[in-house]
Amino acid sequence: MLFSERLSLDRPRNEDFTRYYEINSDPQTNLFNPKGPMDFDTARTRFDGFLQHWEERDFGSWVVRLKDSGHIIGFGGLSYLMYGDQLRLNLGYRFDQAAWHKGYATELSRFAIAHGFSDLRLSEIYALVRPSHSVSIKILEKCGLTSFGTLDDAPGQHHSLVYRIENPKAV
Repeated sequence: MLFSERLSLDRPRNEDFTRYYEINSDPQTNLFNPKGPMDFDTARTRFDGFLQHWEERDFGSWVVRLKDSGHIIGFGGLSYLMYGDQLRLNLGYRFDQAAWHKGYATELSRFAIAHGFSDLRLSEIYALVRPSHSVSIKILEKCGLTSFGTLDDAPGQHHSLVYRIENPKAV
């Protein structure tokens, strides 16, 4: 388990799935997700992918808990994701509505980037964001990511914006 100022970050376990499903099936947490809220089977498949990523790589998206209470407020971190035909290390997160506008996404993102560069020795980290999701764009920019182009990841929708940050020690 890792700790930031207010958060504890842990490897997901099967017993965390119910909370994962609650957060990811909520229409409000999916306002900027072109696929919309997850149904049970989709959530189970995605969550199993988190578990497999950890098994294969010994890192991945974390269960995000409040340090003081242990309550799960979201899921996020670093994991490999296909950007078209390229496999890239992606920073992603999704938080319960009650955790919005409290700085948790920024705190998680900064911690994940530092962890990725210092502990995992990554050379760069990417993030995808919908053009209309101004809050997440501000979070990414506040964390040092810059615009790197677009990606047609949702056919029939506006392209996602691609953001990137390079490890200053690797440049």
